Amino acid sequence: MAVMRYREALNAALREEMQRDEAVFLMGEDIGVFNGAFKVTNGLLAEFGDRRVRDTPISENSIVGMGVGAAMLGLRPVVELMTVNFSLLALDQIVNSAAHIHYMFGGQARVPLVIRMPQGAGHQLGPTHSHCFEALYLHIPGLLVAVPSNAADAKGLLKAAIRDDNPVIFIEHEYLYGQRGDVPEDEDFTLDFGRARVAREGDDVTLVGISRMAPTAEKAAELLADEHDISCEVIDPRTLRPLDLDTIVESVRKTNRCVIVEEGWPHGGVGANLAALVQEQAFDWLDAPVSRVTGADLPMPYSKPLEQIAFPHPPQVVESVLALFADV
Repeated sequence: MAVMRYREALNAALREEMQRDEAVFLMGEDIGVFNGAFKVTNGLLAEFGDRRVRDTPISENSIVGMGVGAAMLGLRPVVELMTVNFSLLALDQIVNSAAHIHYMFGGQARVPLVIRMPQGAGHQLGPTHSHCFEALYLHIPGLLVAVPSNAADAKGLLKAAIRDDNPVIFIEHEYLYGQRGDVPEDEDFTLDFGRARVAREGDDVTLVGISRMAPTAEKAAELLADEHDISCEVIDPRTLRPLDLDTIVESVRKTNRCVIVEEGWPHGGVGANLAALVQEQAFDWLDAPVSRVTGADLPMPYSKPLEQIAFPHPPQVVESVLALFADV
């Protein structure tokens, strides 16, 4: 194991896969000379040259469109979009092309394309740079969706995404880039899509945390254990398509309560989808309604104090859990 920052783990994954397979190459705005807006591609241009680390114009639809074409012809492009909000400019290429070409061509063509993009609040970047769009891409058949919450998962899932023959939406969180963690140095270390991580075992309530909200849920679980003697099981799904629903349902059958924590908006969000699935699959084991803790239903404020109250923190998770036990 090596201690790495989240961004360093992503960098290691890219380097190892580019060394392993010459078909892997990178495209994006400022990823070469500038080493990436968040320094994830640091040093890769110097090592692999500008044929495989390609700075592109500021045109997300063109970048993704080129990635789709390159993938169909046998390469394995990894496209970086500077923020998830900018991916909206490439929705036609992502939804109508990348996600559906394999189906429309009757399986004769594949699109082994990875689209990396950061998201999330906390850096005072306003509403056009700070939202969480997991739910948008979760909705689309044909796409895989990864939301790693720690450095080890970032490396293992990115390596798996690059090797997969399907298009992958790989969503990173800006806040997590600087977070450190133990990361396996094995160049064959990958993580299977569709396998959740049980971050903390418990008996009284299941907390499901999405992306950055997984460590937020873990902090809330510590508070609940220390101050209220409530034992929380914390689950990090890691990927939303495919979703490891079995692990979540098994946990709810044990704890009989469930709180889902996400940074995205409440209406039509990841939590709404998971809440429906849990009540369908584990209704007879629930002793309280499935609860959701979400971001505020508004554009992300630029003001730092307003931004901080626009996304969940551990106290809001604690409050939601305590409400489930109010009548016990």
